[in-house]
Amino acid sequence: MGFPKISFRVCESRHCPLFRYGDVFQISGIAICMASQDAHSFINTSMVHSPPDRGNCKILNGDLTKIIIEYERADQIPDCMISCSGCTGSIRLEHFRTTAREDEQAGTEGHIGSILRQLDDFGFFRHIDQGNLGNVIKYCKQRNCKKNEIILRKGDPGDHFYVIVSGQVDILNDTGIPIATLSRGEVFGEMSLICDENIGATVQTRSDCQLLTIDHKHFKALVDKYPALQTYFTRLLARRLADSNRVRGDDYASGMIGKLEEIPPEALFQTLNINSKTGILTITQLLKGTARFSFRQGALIKASYAGNKGETAFYEVLREKSGRFKFTPGLPPEDFDAPEIGYFMKLLMEGLQRADEERAAAAIK
Repeated sequence: MGFPKISFRVCESRHCPLFRYGDVFQISGIAICMASQDAHSFINTSMVHSPPDRGNCKILNGDLTKIIIEYERADQIPDCMISCSGCTGSIRLEHFRTTAREDEQAGTEGHIGSILRQLDDFGFFRHIDQGNLGNVIKYCKQRNCKKNEIILRKGDPGDHFYVIVSGQVDILNDTGIPIATLSRGEVFGEMSLICDENIGATVQTRSDCQLLTIDHKHFKALVDKYPALQTYFTRLLARRLADSNRVRGDDYASGMIGKLEEIPPEALFQTLNINSKTGILTITQLLKGTARFSFRQGALIKASYAGNKGETAFYEVLREKSGRFKFTPGLPPEDFDAPEIGYFMKLLMEGLQRADEERAAAAIK
């Protein structure tokens, strides 16, 4: 009796330590029935192929082999619940017959699908409802990287978005020193795709890593299709600015002098806010002259630039790319009780969103 290649897919998993929903097993080879006058015997040469990176379960492999031997035809094999005697876990399998090409596709999609179903607690996937996770699978590809591998290099065009399934990556500065480390569930590569700019920092693996990648075209499609992702990336930007600026804050404990080319306006403002600075920030050599901002305990209380006051001046300066700044600690007495222009983080996110919309409109033109 010859069997074609048969695939089994996990349709239910209960506390199984190895396998997850969507994992696909393939069985190749044959089980030959040897008939005699008194009995039937079988010669089994089949081989069970487990899902990639999942390991092997000898008990499960034996159970699958017994199923192949028990039934004379593949179309007679029922769905079955297989309980492993070595632990308390159990899985339910459904079988299907496929062509070689379908086998490869089912194995790949099944494996990625099983990964996605483990990522419900990851921020990116929480913003895609369960009913649409299947649509995301077709956009995702798996990439395995070795320790110390360069994934992104500063200055190169951005072409992929990455989700870390396992392992860690380092964000490097221009001298190759790690300035941040990302771990399981975190993402990178999104800013160059969202802003259509070259990669802003080199990313290198700290350990062996398993990643999910989505190319530029499909990443854009997902962000457009799921508006909740736009909120997710806006909050991600704010958090990363805050983390980065906490580090910078130690370097600017007192007065600050520098260039906007080295620290952009949004990061400069947030550094003053996070570190509860009190004083006057002066920015010169801007396109429209000089800007002045007053901070009290990190709150923005005065702003002026190019004839504009308040939040309008603040939004205008966020667009600037070059200039020189100086922060001078201390305020005149009349500013001690001045009201805040607005909640700082709300002002910042509104300004960044306006800048993004203007860039998008300019690109269309």
